[in-house]
Amino acid sequence: MNGLYRPRRDRVIAGVCAGLARRFGMTPWTVRILFLLSCLLPGPQFVVYLVLWVMMPNEDRHMAAAR
Repeated sequence: MNGLYRPRRDRVIAGVCAGLARRFGMTPWTVRILFLLSCLLPGPQFVVYLVLWVMMPNEDRHMAAAR
């Protein structure tokens, strides 16, 4: 099941990092660490996270759309 969605399990805050990890074949903790390290650099990391939180569908909606 490929696609960009926020899973119900493996969430820490909103599931954005877990969803990105599933989509790109990484572990959720790797993506979380990369996100935290990127926060040391200037840029819109938090804004991108918030936009993904709003735009990425939950796993339930993703599964319903796939049917």
